[in-house]
This record gives sequence, C-alpha cells and structure tokens, in this order.
Amino acid sequence: MYIPRQIDIYNELKKKSLFLFGPRQTGKSCLIANTLSKFRSYDMLDSDIYLTLSREPKRLEQEIRPNEKIVIIDEIQKLPFLLDEVHRIIEKYGIHFLLTGSSARKLRRGGVNLLGGRARSRYLHPFIFSELKERFHLLKALNNGLVPSIYFSDSPEQDLKAYAGDYIKEEVAAEGLTRNIPAFSRFLQVAAMCNGLLINFTNISNDAQVPSSTVQEYFQILRDTLIGFDVPAWKKSLKRKPISTSKFYFFDVGVMRYLQNRSILKDGSPEFGDAFETYLAHELKAFVDYNNLGELYYWRSKSGYEVDFVIDDRIAVEVKAKKNVSQRDLRGIIALKEEKKLAHYTVVCLEKRPRVIQGINILPWKDFLRQLWNNPRHFG
Repeated sequence: MYIPRQIDIYNELKKKSLFLFGPRQTGKSCLIANTLSKFRSYDMLDSDIYLTLSREPKRLEQEIRPNEKIVIIDEIQKLPFLLDEVHRIIEKYGIHFLLTGSSARKLRRGGVNLLGGRARSRYLHPFIFSELKERFHLLKALNNGLVPSIYFSDSPEQDLKAYAGDYIKEEVAAEGLTRNIPAFSRFLQVAAMCNGLLINFTNISNDAQVPSSTVQEYFQILRDTLIGFDVPAWKKSLKRKPISTSKFYFFDVGVMRYLQNRSILKDGSPEFGDAFETYLAHELKAFVDYNNLGELYYWRSKSGYEVDFVIDDRIAVEVKAKKNVSQRDLRGIIALKEEKKLAHYTVVCLEKRPRVIQGINILPWKDFLRQLWNNPRHFG
C-alpha cells in the first residue's frame, strides 16, 4: 500500500525543474511511480537505459516530444554529464525535469552548476509522523527507524545490517569516495556514537585511528550521500554569548542505533532519550526542508545553557524524554526566552497532557507534531 508523502513535487514541477535528493530507499522511485506515472521517465539503474544514454546522450532529445511538460530522470548521479543535455533541452523547449539522486557529490563534480538557477533542490526524508498517522508507533520508530522498507520489515535488524553494508559497498566503495574502506567503517561507528553531540574532530580522529583531516573528509562524504546533516549553532543571542560549533545528526534513528551497535531500545532506558532526540531532529529537519524554512539550528551559550533546536528564528524546541518535566529541565529554554528573540518556546516530552509554565508550552510529542504539521506557517 502506497503511503502519500508530505512533499508535493508535482505542483513544484509545474513551476520549475527540480533536483530531488534523498538517502537510499527513502521512497523516491515509489513517489514518482504513484504521483508522476503519466510522465516520461528514465531510470539510470536500468542497465539498458544507462548504456544507451551513456553512449549517445543526444538520444534524450530525440526521444522527448517538444510538447511534453515534465520528464523524469531517476538516479541522475549515475550519469552526471547527461546534465549538459538536460540544460540544453530546458533552454530549447521549456520542459521541466525532475532529477533524482541519493548523492549530490558526483553531481557537484560532474557539472550540476550548469543548471544554475534553472532547477531547485528538494529533499525526501524517511517517513514522518504525519505520513504514517495511525501506523506510527514511537518505540518501533526508535528501533527500526523510518526508512520505508525497514520500518515495515518483518526482519528489521537484518535489513538495517544490509542497509549499512549496501551504503558502504554501493555509495562509498563503488563510487570511489574513499579507498580505505576499513578506516571509513571504523569512522562510521565512532561518528554514530557522537550523534547529536558537538563535532570534535580531534577526539573522533583518535577513536577512529585516522588523521583529523581525513575525519573532516569522511564527514563530508556523510553529508554528500545524505546519511547525516549538520545542525549549526544559532548565534543571535545577545545576553549570553553563543558557541559556534555545529552538531551532527544521522538521517535515521534506526540506522544510527545499528551503527552504534546498540541492542533493542526499551522505554525509559538511558539510550531511549538520545534516540527520542534524534527522531525529533529528523521530524524537524523534514519540516524545515518541506516548508522551505532554511536551516534547523540549536543554541548553546558559553556558560552552558542549551536548547536542542531553533526553527526559522521563531520557534525554540527543547526535547525531554520524560513523563514529568521539572523546573530544572526548563533552565536552558528560560534562558533563551530572556533574549526575547523568538515567538514560541516549546518543550516536547512524554507527558500525557499539555500545560504552560512561564509562557513555555509543555507539549506531549504527538500534540506537538500534529500542531507543527497541521499549521506549518503559524505554529504556536
């Protein structure tokens, strides 16, 4: 059964060509099959199509009819030089292209800037709460993650193992992103253990047994292949000087748990809180991407006050995997509220009913996500 996604690529394609990026198995091909099936499509994973267009790129123009409105090329990073033809066809016929891929790295090297200004970039994330609705179960999501094929799998541990192996084999090794696969595998496990923390290249370098410069290169591979993303520091506070170091989150809480070599999570365990925060990071990253709100930030002062997330210079979000939020849990968000820079201050937690303390909304996580996705432009 197809589960409709939050992103509306059809209406966006009416306006302009799109690059649609997303990690492996997040559902790009399924989204196309269920929402854009009437349009011409080229799948670069099809060896016949790949070989034909790699030998003769001009076949693309010869096959496309000038009156066609939309054309799809799936996994465009497999044949980046085809973008020259895409560029020419856009200019000549005004056709809008949907160009999908799981890695921006090869496109950057292969000439994606040739389309400068002619195509927007959008990102498809794993499932979110508002897509799964009644099929969403928190503990299942924290253990299996939300990659569609793994969330609904009857053998999620085996599939998480296969996903990690396929990523290293097909995204990293096959694309020649690094020659030292054993070193990258060590780094991947260490990086997963640092999920949601301030990036410290020296410490990670020591633990992974690779030079600090290599660690920085490996983090860029994770970003380019969309396996993780930075959450930069929000620096607009005045009363308390903010720090500027970024945090790094893996794109999926299940993949993160597997790479950390953690057993199945249980409600109330120490690891549950970290997984709950990573899951909320995923929801909020999808929220800002799908609503074109720019960056997702966090805030931390040099004196130690911290708030997990800041959205669109409007919303502060603190995540607490607690069934009873205390006054002590509010120290960071109260400190940020004193800056009088944002419109809304929210603590997302495991409490059963919403309440308000000193102008700060204490919201059960389901209430928070419903409000967020149901009214994205006027949350709060």
